[in-house]
Amino acid sequence: MGTIGLPKKVKLFCGIVFSNEEIKQKSFIILEEKFGQIDLLSDIVPFDFSNYYNSEMGDNLKRFWISFERLISATDIAETKVFTNSIEDGFATNGKRQINIDPGYITPASVVLATTKDYSHRIYLDKGIYGEVTTIYQKNEYKKLPWSYPDYLSTTATNFLLKARAYLMRQLKELQCL
Repeated sequence: MGTIGLPKKVKLFCGIVFSNEEIKQKSFIILEEKFGQIDLLSDIVPFDFSNYYNSEMGDNLKRFWISFERLISATDIAETKVFTNSIEDGFATNGKRQINIDPGYITPASVVLATTKDYSHRIYLDKGIYGEVTTIYQKNEYKKLPWSYPDYLSTTATNFLLKARAYLMRQLKELQCL
């Protein structure tokens, strides 16, 4: 029988889709006030992986990822998703979002996204939020799962995730959690 213990801290990140630079900058301020200093920012790339957001947010969308220096408990992710949804609502115009902020966390073994949508491979967390293991880390790279989003498999995303994971591993070592 295994011993019940507390989980290690995880690295909070957000995947962001936007078209308005001013709203992006304002969201950074709100996110840093809530979660602390941003320690990593990916390159910003065109969001041409799908047209999922176009009818709501328009064309010429951009995509990037950020992570935060302060580690969190994995149990915080549901509340984090509720908070990022409130940011999206605060910038919405006529009921349409101007920015999409999807929080997730990185562990030594996986990348987990928070979502409001239930599906066969997602588990309920709390507060109407589900969790999804989006990709797993094996043999020094992130591996595709049947439901992995194409943007999370892009070079930009995987470079960001590998760097953020390296930051996490150093932080956990400093905390003597490894």
